[in-house]
Amino acid sequence: MPTVTLQTTSGRSAGSVELAEDVFGIQPNVPAMHQAVTAQLAHRRAGTQSTKTRAEVRGGGRKPYKQKGTGNARQGSIRAPHYAGGGITHAPKPRSYTQKVNKKVVRLALNSALSDRAADNKILVVDTWGWSAPRTKDAVTALAAVGATGRALVVVRRDDLAAIKSFRNLPEVQIIEVGELNAYDVLCNEWIVFTSDTLPAGRGEAAKKVTPKPAPAPKQAPVAIAEAPLAADDEVVEQADDAVVAPQGFASIEASDSGAGDQDDDVVFTPESFSDESAARWAGSAAAPADGSAPEGFDIKGNADSMLYHLPDSRWYDATIAEVWFDTEESAIAAGFTKAGARKAAAADKDDE
Repeated sequence: MPTVTLQTTSGRSAGSVELAEDVFGIQPNVPAMHQAVTAQLAHRRAGTQSTKTRAEVRGGGRKPYKQKGTGNARQGSIRAPHYAGGGITHAPKPRSYTQKVNKKVVRLALNSALSDRAADNKILVVDTWGWSAPRTKDAVTALAAVGATGRALVVVRRDDLAAIKSFRNLPEVQIIEVGELNAYDVLCNEWIVFTSDTLPAGRGEAAKKVTPKPAPAPKQAPVAIAEAPLAADDEVVEQADDAVVAPQGFASIEASDSGAGDQDDDVVFTPESFSDESAARWAGSAAAPADGSAPEGFDIKGNADSMLYHLPDSRWYDATIAEVWFDTEESAIAAGFTKAGARKAAAADKDDE
């Protein structure tokens, strides 16, 4: 891996910095650099040139002389291309000179140009310019101290206004923002001067700096609360280790023969936002077993996404996945669920009125 000396603006060594192998240490690809440079120069052409054909030149609408009898060659217009003041044959017209270059080729050309400069020890790295106010004299002194003699390309950040204004008056210095670095400008300059925060990183190193986006939490994930307010007696009841935890918002009944509908110390309510009064209404619910079967005594399915409950004779009963089971319709209604199809029936009755 290539290594260069990290310098200060006074030319002193501040350590060393390793250059990315895939950016500064590859074999230069001359065809890629040629294609990228040719496309960049072609893109600079305005393509606005335009000359007139014989159809666009003013005049020449009359036949200059008769077809026969003069001894001259027949002519139909004095604006033909072989006449002075006539039209232009194959006249150039406005066009675009843009050439398409793949992104991988552009990146390869830039890395090849940087690798070529690095092989000649023409890559300089400064820790920071550190100027609070722009001053051209400080820029001249700094370049001379780090050894950049001749044409130099200084790579700066967009917000480093002091450095930009300090270098912009020097005829032998070209300023370029780090996001606009390209192969043509690198090849046009002898020295390439980076700072520690504008130095390009390799693809592998850049990937290490990316923080992975945390995976979204699943909907209605089971939540177990060790301590939660219970019903009427205002006592805190510890959750049993073998308790079956229901989805968020539902009562959880201990897997025992204590009786699912009883309001006893085995009932755990979630989430914490439920008050003691609202928690008492969750009696009559049971958590859905892992195998998807109905708990004994509970045959009404409750769906958490739609907040609908389904009776055994419902047309959607078999296709519904139950997150909670209820023993009676009253228990489901008390928990805030609505009977499947009730909303549609209410809307139809309203339309009939």
